[in-house]
Amino acid sequence: MSIKETGNESKRQEDPLVSRLYGSIRYAARVLAVLMVLVIWWGVADVIYVLYDRISTHPYFLLEIRDILATFGAFMAVLIAIEVFLNIVSYLSDDALHIDIVLATAYMAVLRKIIILDYKEVSPDYVYATAALAVALAIGYWLTKAPQPGQRFSGKP
Repeated sequence: MSIKETGNESKRQEDPLVSRLYGSIRYAARVLAVLMVLVIWWGVADVIYVLYDRISTHPYFLLEIRDILATFGAFMAVLIAIEVFLNIVSYLSDDALHIDIVLATAYMAVLRKIIILDYKEVSPDYVYATAALAVALAIGYWLTKAPQPGQRFSGKP
């Protein structure tokens, strides 16, 4: 829910201190957006480095399954950073956090963990808890996208 929807915008405009504080928060979000772009490019460089490092060691141009999983993990980390950037941008553009974007980010982070998880090293309880979290996030995301009563489902996000 945005500040505009709660009716607090007029209070913010009347009180100069609150207005300045709100402006400083928006400035902080802009700084975070710039830093997140730097993190994304750093992550892309890391993916390139990891791939180069893995294919340039003996046996050349061959990847073991652990190398592939490490590469997938690096890719997913960059995608999660992009989702966090989209969260920041949605906050700056709409004065609100979109719960579907936040849930998608959390879901991607959990899926990244599932992909890189070494099932020989963790307990079954950890695997079950991770699966339950993935299902809960998927249901939550689906509920944010489900049509409201009286609304037709378009199938589009």
